[in-house]
Amino acid sequence: MISYREKANCAAREVKRRRWVYSRLVAEGRMRQQSAEHEIEVMQAIAEDYRQWADEEEAQTRLPL
Repeated sequence: MISYREKANCAAREVKRRRWVYSRLVAEGRMRQQSAEHEIEVMQAIAEDYRQWADEEEAQTRLPL
């Protein structure tokens, strides 16, 4: 099973990748700036959702002090 933390980390890496790739595509005229911004925003939301779920999952599995 792939954990929420692994998914969060992967989504965060994808945000970085999209910023790099999409900026080049926009500069080359192969993608509109608005589309690039929207796609990055969507992936950022996905990354944030998974980060929150990972934090919740980890909090539930911690042993009480």
